[in-house]
Amino acid sequence: MARRTALSRNRQISELNMTPLIDLTFLLLITFIITFPLIEQGIHVRLPKGKASELDSTRTFSIAINDKAELFFDDLPTTEELLAGELKAKAEADPDVTILVRADEQIAYGKVVAVLRLMHDANITRMALVTDPQK
Repeated sequence: MARRTALSRNRQISELNMTPLIDLTFLLLITFIITFPLIEQGIHVRLPKGKASELDSTRTFSIAINDKAELFFDDLPTTEELLAGELKAKAEADPDVTILVRADEQIAYGKVVAVLRLMHDANITRMALVTDPQK
């Protein structure tokens, strides 16, 4: 007698296994959650300690001055002359633009005042000095 086999056992599985794809998605999500704050604070600046309130982050740009007195506008290296032009362009495009100034705590006060003078010359009225929260 011939042996009979069920045809349902020999059928191919035509669906994808979603478990590895979901694992990969969660792995990428966790990676981006961990690395995004590091990308946002690209220039290393030791901020002075102080108490401040939260600011609205829309329409804001940042100026950073590191411990070597190097200027950065939105994490891009710049000079005072280029910074003055950028600030004037931003102020003309949006009069309510907010500039966040992040300066290293060891930097000379005169360097910060020079940046504030550039902002005053560009008619920027909204600015904030960024500090680390007090413990």
